[in-house]
Amino acid sequence: MNTSSIKIIVFILPLLSQMLIAQPNVKLGIDVLREKNFDALKGKRVGLITNPTGVDRNLKSTIDILFESKEFSLTVLYGSEHGVRGDFSAGTEIDFYTDAKTNLPVYSIYGKTRKPTTEMLKNIDVLVYDIQDIGCRSYTFISTLGLAMEAAAENNIPFVVLDRPNPLGGNKIEGSLVEDGFISFVSQFKIPYVHGLTLGEFAKMINQEGMLKNKIKCNLTVIPMHGWKRKMNFAATGLQWVLSSPHIPYKETPEYYVATGILGELGYISEGVGYTIPFQTFAAEWIDGELLAKKMNALNIKGINFRPITFKPFYGKHADSTLHGVQLHITDYAKVNLMSIQFLFLEIYNEMYPDKNPFAGCDSARLKMFDKVCGTSKIRELFSKRMKYEDIQSYLMKDINAFRKLSSKYYLY
Repeated sequence: MNTSSIKIIVFILPLLSQMLIAQPNVKLGIDVLREKNFDALKGKRVGLITNPTGVDRNLKSTIDILFESKEFSLTVLYGSEHGVRGDFSAGTEIDFYTDAKTNLPVYSIYGKTRKPTTEMLKNIDVLVYDIQDIGCRSYTFISTLGLAMEAAAENNIPFVVLDRPNPLGGNKIEGSLVEDGFISFVSQFKIPYVHGLTLGEFAKMINQEGMLKNKIKCNLTVIPMHGWKRKMNFAATGLQWVLSSPHIPYKETPEYYVATGILGELGYISEGVGYTIPFQTFAAEWIDGELLAKKMNALNIKGINFRPITFKPFYGKHADSTLHGVQLHITDYAKVNLMSIQFLFLEIYNEMYPDKNPFAGCDSARLKMFDKVCGTSKIRELFSKRMKYEDIQSYLMKDINAFRKLSSKYYLY
């Protein structure tokens, strides 16, 4: 081999290596649907429920992929929270509008209407759902999915789910089931807080187990992924993360959302929303970050470390306040119990600042929202007595084995 050949090999090998690393390990439901020449939609008028996370493995919008196809006609779009192109902030109620790129009508299903009406569905033969969820019960996209499935069933319209990864993987299940009296848009179904299902699996389960209103069932088709495995968190898929909402900007954020988001409902301690690392902090103006980090790390919680941090949020309740506390650093995702972190923090925090109780320092609306997200008031009531995680640990874990047995019947991977 001459010198020139060696130089070429030396130059090309790193490029080949980069190409191999960059190639996603997973084909999404939209990729598989396209490879099969859209056979599930052929010749039909299609309505699509989506948002900016609805993209193929090369980041092309599902809206544009379906709109360009000659095999069927995309006629209507439906926008969940944040709208089909991500034009609206969290919690914004959206009215009917027209998509500027395709000129298609967009019906909001996150406003006065959260369930597609008969009028909204009159010009379609099949309803397609393609949104990236984060694997957590309180995130509203699974509520939108369930309501859309009900509407499809009530109007005799087939329903197709283009499957996507669960960013929390398929093995992690945490939290107790939602209880009667606590069903809401942030706890729509009687499932654990972390359910361990892809949206396709989830749709199959709620359809077959009578979890939809009046136990109605829709004509459901799931287009599965290729290459996804239950042990994968999102980083392991090789896919690019598209922020699923403004406060879930990174592929790791869903993990931190579970670890701090319930506490964040109280609005008393900053979980990082309003700063560059949403859901990755416990901080307040009066906290001694160095001492808190020392005490949290002394707990030797598997899979996570805590680092002192000082920051000033750009917006939100804590905007322009200088906050001190800790940043969470997940070091072994498979080992960490995510839900427990915020309650273990509250235990240490109460030892440090017993006169600044978050439950006493927030209003009734915040407490009500905390309970809705927990799916019960029992967790708050039990924990508040002594501010000890051990007082709620068994309660949080009581439904996991039974749910794993039930949900595993619907595993696709």
